[in-house]
Amino acid sequence: MLIDNVTLVVKAGDGGNGAATFRRDATTSRGGPDGGNGGNGGDVSFRGSANVNDLRRFRYKKTIRGENGANGTKHNGFGKNAKHIVIFVPLGTRIKNLDTGESIEIESESKPVLIVRGGAGGYGNVKFKSATNQSPKNRELGGLGESKNIHLELRIIAEIGLIGLPNAGKSSLLAVLTHATPAIGAYPFTTLEPNVGMFGKYPIADIPGLIEGASRGIGLGIKFLKHIEKTKILVHCIDITIDDPLKAYETVRKEFREYNPLLLEKPEIIFLNKTDLVDENKIKEITKLFKPLHKKVCTGSVHNEKSIHALKHLLIKLLT
Repeated sequence: MLIDNVTLVVKAGDGGNGAATFRRDATTSRGGPDGGNGGNGGDVSFRGSANVNDLRRFRYKKTIRGENGANGTKHNGFGKNAKHIVIFVPLGTRIKNLDTGESIEIESESKPVLIVRGGAGGYGNVKFKSATNQSPKNRELGGLGESKNIHLELRIIAEIGLIGLPNAGKSSLLAVLTHATPAIGAYPFTTLEPNVGMFGKYPIADIPGLIEGASRGIGLGIKFLKHIEKTKILVHCIDITIDDPLKAYETVRKEFREYNPLLLEKPEIIFLNKTDLVDENKIKEITKLFKPLHKKVCTGSVHNEKSIHALKHLLIKLLT
């Protein structure tokens, strides 16, 4: 099961308390202040990783806590600073602060993004010693670490997105273009979550079938429309055997328009699939319907090696 939305509480570590102690040993019965400072609390940061595929690690863990700094000790002992925590998330994860509405997206593995900062350690009583106060008894408590309510939303980063109505053959096409092994069946909604494979060095995602009203949440709805936003090229799979292939194409485009019109601007290949099930005249007739769209139109079948090779060649040409 793909976990692509989670809400978390992220709490940085608190700073350690300063100490209020005085030097007492075998040779000194009434020594001066020697309370050390507390250590700083640990930060919590998020970092992108290509080795993490979804947000399943947060399915049951709804709170992330940083370590607290250690308290100061006598003999001017400084408390140890807490270690910072780095949480790895998939590339394409959007982090939204639910209290302020601010958001940031993790798009690279280059550096961690600080989410909450740890509290500062409190001063020990040594810090308060002065010419007019030689024996201060006061000290500082450690500062509280920041706390935020955040929402993580994963938008899969794939160079190529396979789109189309249910049962258009997207999963089968993904299987022949990559080494992915998606569930394949001759009925709608076999694919209930995006499948990702590698087409050479390029990630390619099979986006679950869209239906009319998807942009309003009907069927699998907008749960998967968001994953199309990150793709660079779309391969629009259409079952050439259905009654109205052009209407099938327009249905998906209409949902794009209502969800995010920018999706309509992405480079697109129309792949008229399952040509092994119709005769040559039918193929020519359907292909002619798509010519006025001025799109790149390919015909073929996952069982026709020549047509798959032509599609691969076109994809490489568009990607390089």
